[in-house]
Amino acid sequence: MKDIKKEIEELRDKVNFHNYRYYVLDSPVISDAEYDRLMRRLEGLEARYPNLITPDSPTQRIGAKPLETFGTVTHTIPMLLISK
Repeated sequence: MKDIKKEIEELRDKVNFHNYRYYVLDSPVISDAEYDRLMRRLEGLEARYPNLITPDSPTQRIGAKPLETFGTVTHTIPMLLISK
C-alpha cells in the first residue's frame, strides 16, 4: 500500500505540473496522449483505492487557473445555468 500511495502522489505531482504548463504557461511539454495516460493511471488507482483520494487531486477538479490575459466579462443577460 505504501508503494501505491507513493505512485499516486507522484502522478498527482506530474499531472499538476503538466496542468500548469498547459493552462497557465500555454507551453505544454508532453503530448495529449501522454497526459491522458498519466491521468487515466491516476484515475484507475484512485478508483481502486478511494481512501487515497484527496480534495486537491487533479481528478477532483478541472484544469488550473486561467491565463491572466483573460479578462472579466459582465453579461447583460444573467448566465443562469452557471449559478446552479
